[in-house]
Amino acid sequence: MTTPAGSGAGFGSVSWWGLSPALDLQAESPPVDPDLQADTEHGTPQLDVLLLGSVDGRHLLRTLARAKLWSPRRFRFYVLENNMEAVARHMLIFSLALEDPEKMGLQERSEAFLEVWGNTLLRPPVAAFVRAQADRLAHLVPEPDSLAEQLPWISLGALKFRERDVLEAVFRFWAGEEKGPEAFPMSRLWDSRLRHYLGSRYDARRGVSDWDLNMKLHDRGARVIHIREFRRWRDTGVAFELRDSSAYHVPNRTLASGRLLSHCGERVAARGYWGDIATGPFVAFGIEADDENLLRTSNGQPIKTAGEITLHNVTELFRVLTAWGRPRASQGNPMEVAGEEDGTREPAPAPASFTIYFLPLHSSQTLHHKTCYKGQFQLLYVACGYLVDLRQEQLQAFTARVVELAQAAGFAPQPGARPSETFARFYKSRDSAPVCTDSVAEPGPPTPEVLVPPPGIVDLLPEVLVSPLSEDLTQPLQDRTPPPVPIQLPSESQVPFSEALAPPTGSQTSKPESD
Repeated sequence: MTTPAGSGAGFGSVSWWGLSPALDLQAESPPVDPDLQADTEHGTPQLDVLLLGSVDGRHLLRTLARAKLWSPRRFRFYVLENNMEAVARHMLIFSLALEDPEKMGLQERSEAFLEVWGNTLLRPPVAAFVRAQADRLAHLVPEPDSLAEQLPWISLGALKFRERDVLEAVFRFWAGEEKGPEAFPMSRLWDSRLRHYLGSRYDARRGVSDWDLNMKLHDRGARVIHIREFRRWRDTGVAFELRDSSAYHVPNRTLASGRLLSHCGERVAARGYWGDIATGPFVAFGIEADDENLLRTSNGQPIKTAGEITLHNVTELFRVLTAWGRPRASQGNPMEVAGEEDGTREPAPAPASFTIYFLPLHSSQTLHHKTCYKGQFQLLYVACGYLVDLRQEQLQAFTARVVELAQAAGFAPQPGARPSETFARFYKSRDSAPVCTDSVAEPGPPTPEVLVPPPGIVDLLPEVLVSPLSEDLTQPLQDRTPPPVPIQLPSESQVPFSEALAPPTGSQTSKPESD
């Protein structure tokens, strides 16, 4: 049996990497209101952003790296995911990005990030780093005071106690409490997913890869993805081969998640790989660059591959992010540095601080009822992305549906927004008809509207990952995504690591239990 084209099955039920280019959220947010600056703590304006399904922190990393281009601002990012493994990857990624440069050099950090983020197999030194960090994080999760001291940019206070227990269990699995490759046989699981996805086309998988790349990804603007790197990723799951291929043989446990399967007539909790096998992790950092030389072509062909562009972009991000990690690890306030002569404190050029607040799973349906979030957010980002195995008419239908939902929620297309096939930008004007009490536009001068999740959009999230909505002068909304027939993103069908067992011995392709 072959998976029908346009089914969206290649996307999987768990997202591990973003399927749209990284954004600078400050460029997408409403301008700072000078009247509010004096009332803000430390006199520094604050940007509060709600991100639903952003998955890998790419927007946060880019926003922090480009903060020096804007006036100083304090950042509060509220992140909502649909599984604790994604939360754990956020924490691991940021602990890696802000690692002390004296312990881990820039090139080593950048390469380790690419492997952990987008490869199914790791080199032994990188696997050892993951185990050490996971063990550290597993001890910090149940100790709020220690967590606040060592990782002050992370807040788990909103998570339920059960969710924190699951998060700790995820880190302990990463740390290797279950020994041996059979605890997570990544190569076998990848091949099993691929066989199930391609069906009778499996023996012609090289031709299928060529077709998907040239007729879909290249046509959608991702021409820098080279055929060799795309084929390698489709065959093995290794997207970024920075060393000899034989060096990659340790399973990347951060790509594991649990799911309920129907096996021999019974519901079985299984651990496996349920992520993307169609598009790949090349889009987030690999198809755009600030340095235009990286995108040059020769005889109609790009001179750099998506992997090379990704490595360059991530290295530059980490170079700038070093300044964010250093002050907090030592003297506290990154907005102050010692004076040259009298020892007084002077403002530093870096922005004040940032904090990532992780929200409870599946809380998108209730956030707009909580008074603590009323009027809180200047920007709302809702994720979707590049899905290779969807037809053009499905993408167009999805885009039309996004616009319809946005307008029903009181948003309008952003005037003068640059054309984009990846993001749809909306804003809420003063005279927009309110859709719910939390998003009423107050009369008076044009100020940033509150961007609370519109019920119509939020209700759609488990089925179609919409992209950014915003409320004032700018906001993004990725319009490439899920099919008219929704992909079931697991809620009841996904289980935490603390309950998951090893996959059934046959294959990973057992049919998911549907309610």
